Amino acid sequence: MFFSYKKLWKLLIGREMKKKDLCAKAGISTATIAKMVKGESITTDSLLKICVALDCDVSDIMELTRIAPEK
Repeated sequence: MFFSYKKLWKLLIGREMKKKDLCAKAGISTATIAKMVKGESITTDSLLKICVALDCDVSDIMELTRIAPEK
């Protein structure tokens, strides 16, 4: 199983936000974003910060998938 953050990227596009905007608003590092781009796991603290910043639920930004993320 793999993590997919495609929902987050679509949400950011819909809100006309860039990844750097998310970093600033949520107080997360660019390293965290890089992990997410690769489909790697991040801390629940980071997930919570993103959800609070975007006023959404964790299911709105990620899902589990059997397909490996594209590199």
